Amino acid sequence: MSDSSQVDPADRAANTGRGSDRKTRITVLVALAANLLIAAAKAVGGLVSSSPALLSEAAHSVADSINEVFLLAALRRSRRPADRRHPFGYGKERYFWSLLAAVGIFVLGAGFSFFQGAEALLKPPAGESTSGYAAGLIVLGVALVAEGSSLVRALWQVRKQPGEGLGKDPALRTVVAEDSAAVVGVLVAMAGMLAHLATGQVAYEAAASLTIGLLLVYVAYRLGSGARAQLIGEAVDPELRDGIRELLDSQPEIDRVAALLTMRLGMESTLVAARIDLMPGLDSERVELVSERIKKHLRKTWPEADQVFLDVTEAPTDERADGELVPGERPGRRESKGRPGPTEPSES
Repeated sequence: MSDSSQVDPADRAANTGRGSDRKTRITVLVALAANLLIAAAKAVGGLVSSSPALLSEAAHSVADSINEVFLLAALRRSRRPADRRHPFGYGKERYFWSLLAAVGIFVLGAGFSFFQGAEALLKPPAGESTSGYAAGLIVLGVALVAEGSSLVRALWQVRKQPGEGLGKDPALRTVVAEDSAAVVGVLVAMAGMLAHLATGQVAYEAAASLTIGLLLVYVAYRLGSGARAQLIGEAVDPELRDGIRELLDSQPEIDRVAALLTMRLGMESTLVAARIDLMPGLDSERVELVSERIKKHLRKTWPEADQVFLDVTEAPTDERADGELVPGERPGRRESKGRPGPTEPSES
C-alpha cells in the first residue's frame, strides 16, 4: 500500500471539515448581521423608553456580536497547518476563542443585565414613565423574528451536519446557545415591559433584567466548561474509544492492549496512543510491518484519527482497569480475541 493511501482518509476528513466550516461561517455571519442590527435598535429603544429590560437586551446583543467576531477568528485560525512549534496543528484555537466568547457573554451581557436590574430596583426612574414603550415593544417583536430566524438557520445546519454536529463544533454550539438565549431573553424582556405597563411597577422590568442576567450566566458557564474541557485535553467519546480498542484487540498479532489514550486535537484531528503487547516470536522487521498495517487500518476506519502512536512493549507488571500499574504477574493471552477486555479510561 502506498503512502498516499495512508493519508487519503485524513484528506477526505479535512475536505469535509472545510465544507462544514463554510456552512458554519455563513451561520455565524447571519447571526452577526442580525445581532448588530438588533443591538442598535434595542439601544435606541431602550434610551428613548428608559426601559432597563430593553437596555439589558441591547447589552445582550452587543455581547453576542462581539462573540461572533471571536467565532469567525476561530474558524479561520483553527485551519492553519501544523508547523514546528505546533506539530499537532492549531485545531484547539477553536476552543480558545469559544472560551473567550463565553467570557464575553458573562462579562458584557450578564454583568450589564445585573447592573440594570439592580439600578431599577434601587433608583427607580422618577414618575416611572412608560412613554416610548410601544416603540420598545415593536423593537423587541422585530428582534424576536430576527433572532428566531438566526436560530432556525443554526438548527438547520445542526440537523444537516453529519456526525456529532452540535456537540463537536464549538462555534456552531455557541451560535445555537446564543440565539436560544436571545429568543428567551426577548420574551422575558417583553413580559417585563408589559407587566410594567399594566401595573406601573418598574420592579417587573428589574426582575426581567435580573432573569436575563441569570440566563446569560448559565449559558456562559455551559459554553465555558465545554471549551475548558477541550483545551485541557478531552478524550474521544466512549463509543469511539471502545471501537478503537476492539479493533486493536482483534488483531491476531496483538496479545493484549495494555493502555489506550485518546485526545481530541481539533474538529477532524484525534490523537490515539496505545501500548500493546505483541505475540511472542515476532522478529523486529515483522513488528514494524504489523505496526504500520494497524495504523493504516485505524486511519482508514476513523479518518479523524490522524495522529496514531503504537508503543510495542512487553509489560512486566499487571495493570488495573484504571491504568495504574500494580505488582503482579503478567497476564497471558485472553481466551477470546474478538472481545475487548476491561477499558482503561482515556487520559487527556
